[in-house]
Amino acid sequence: MRAAILTLSDKGSRGERTDESGPALAAWLAERGVSTVQSSVIPDEFEQIVNILTEWADGDIADLILTTGGTGVSPRDITPEATLQVVERLIPGLGELMRLKSLEKTVMAPLSRAVAGIRNQSLIINLPGSPRAALENLEAVWPTIGHAVEKIRGSQEDCGDRFSK
Repeated sequence: MRAAILTLSDKGSRGERTDESGPALAAWLAERGVSTVQSSVIPDEFEQIVNILTEWADGDIADLILTTGGTGVSPRDITPEATLQVVERLIPGLGELMRLKSLEKTVMAPLSRAVAGIRNQSLIINLPGSPRAALENLEAVWPTIGHAVEKIRGSQEDCGDRFSK
């Protein structure tokens, strides 16, 4: 599987803060055999987010595109809105699962507005900006990711009993 990571951070894009979430996600993915083929740090600017997500998905850069940052309720937190502009189909269960698992750690979990969806053959998932929260959220949905990517990429394999609990 190929992954791309887009970090949204005004300070990070200006060199005023080191991006720790992107590298943490790339390391976590590498431990699971996933190659990070593209990564970038950009400011919380709607058009830039839309343009990069669209370029990566339409260019078939990665099977899995992760964003980190911009999912909260601050005025500059616009990642979900930009992602909604890009995706063709939503997968609401992934955001719901991430919030549910995060609630085990913090009462602030319901304030996350992360979304997930599909554009062309790429799965796009918004993650929080802190390294710890980004990893916890990705870990929460990870058991579904391989199958989702297979299906998005056109797998016709039946999956009925394959994933029963």
